Amino acid sequence: MDTVIKKISALGVPGLVLLIAIELTGLTGAAAITAALSAIGPGGMIGGVVTLCLIALVADAIAQFGFDAIAQGVIRELYCKGETKESIKRKISKYPISSRLKRKLYEVVDRFAYAR
Repeated sequence: MDTVIKKISALGVPGLVLLIAIELTGLTGAAAITAALSAIGPGGMIGGVVTLCLIALVADAIAQFGFDAIAQGVIRELYCKGETKESIKRKISKYPISSRLKRKLYEVVDRFAYAR
């Protein structure tokens, strides 16, 4: 069991996502891994692997720079592309994330809008 935990922890956040997806499939062995990868991302197993890689990049960036810095950078880019404060908030409201995280993102939008 310790060996498995060490291997999963080496994978970090993507390892946890994969582990949860495997558990949710209700299958075991290679079938569970195949089904989990297919469910994680678009395009079957390849899409699942790509999604896990993207999760790793995002998790690494958040760990390195912090959530607020990443959110402000994304919001800055949206503003540069012509998005308004209201349109950004509408996008946030549609995201499948917790209401707590939505509130935090709204605060970042408001702070950034005043800092412009």
